[in-house]
Amino acid sequence: MAEDAVADVTDDAVDDVAQAREAAEEVAYADCVLCGKPTEYPETVKGATLCPVCEWQEAQRTACSG
Repeated sequence: MAEDAVADVTDDAVDDVAQAREAAEEVAYADCVLCGKPTEYPETVKGATLCPVCEWQEAQRTACSG
């Protein structure tokens, strides 16, 4: 009896993960304004979007050297 409940919960979790992956694949990601590579942000995000590499480089440039 408990094994059936665990199997149901496991099946539900697998379905939830599959649905989340499908939703993530449907999102159109914005291109980086500096290099043109895909970012982690959807196209609906306002402002200048940067890819992870350019974002890190921009943070290094603007960091306080103090």
